[in-house]
Amino acid sequence: MTPSSDPVFADVHLLVVLAQTRSYTQAARRLGISKASVSMRIAELERAAGMPLVQRTTRSVALTAAGQQLAAETELSFTRIAQSFTAVRDLASTPRGLVRVTAPVALGRQHMTGLIARFLLRYPEIRIELELTDRFVNLAQEGFDLAIRHTHAPPDTHVAWTLCETRSLLVATGDYLQRRGTPTHPSELVDHDCLLYLRDGAGQAAWSFERASGRRPGGAAREPVRVPVAGPFKANNSEALRDAVLCGLGIGLLPDFSASTHLRTQALQAVMPDWQPQGVFGDRIHAIRPWSPHVPRAVQCLVDHLREHLAEGFPAAEGEG
Repeated sequence: MTPSSDPVFADVHLLVVLAQTRSYTQAARRLGISKASVSMRIAELERAAGMPLVQRTTRSVALTAAGQQLAAETELSFTRIAQSFTAVRDLASTPRGLVRVTAPVALGRQHMTGLIARFLLRYPEIRIELELTDRFVNLAQEGFDLAIRHTHAPPDTHVAWTLCETRSLLVATGDYLQRRGTPTHPSELVDHDCLLYLRDGAGQAAWSFERASGRRPGGAAREPVRVPVAGPFKANNSEALRDAVLCGLGIGLLPDFSASTHLRTQALQAVMPDWQPQGVFGDRIHAIRPWSPHVPRAVQCLVDHLREHLAEGFPAAEGEG
């Protein structure tokens, strides 16, 4: 093989990224290059290999058998090279590098953006790309270093740090409650307009509640109360639901990070504070990353910063809950 036909190893790495993302656009975004550059470099790699490595259609990207073999046999090597380089770079006294982060839209807009801005002022050698989305992201496939998520249990295959406790709150405006009455028991919600969170294209058909005390006087666990709910509005974003509640449209079930500020200003009121909603949103906010033997120093610094500033969670109005 002549030197001119030697494969460009950076292009082999590009093929690995393309195999992971199945998207020219996503591969370009991960590597910080243009989509046209991805296409040109893959074509050059195919010329060097002497055979097609990628199957292109109008809707998807797939690798040929040869492309799959080359990506599979080199992926681990590139992963180890990246980990080794990160470990060496972390020997420097000043944390540096790019950290790609994903977070839910409402949590990101209301809390993460400001915290990250303060973090970057503290660590000027670190760069952050923040993608706000409510969909579940495959971190390794899409090249994210960290995900901020509210969940009950992070996946066992990932490293997870608890940032703070969080809980769900039932809220409404004073005007709505004056107009429609204030429920004191979950069963009364069937007579109210309830604004529902959409997940996977469907809103909850019912909400579950437990007494805040959690147990009967004798010590036995209380049975959850499950009640069917319906209303005029559904959304897959807690910020949108909160704004609809603020308009007096109905009763909303929101995570505390979306409701707490408006509870403190009394624009919203807690409904049935003696009953704790169950199962809609997670009870902790975690920072999650794919498992690796080494956590980059820039990632660890960001996690430490978020834990420090979110330690108290999202307190609401005095006496709420």
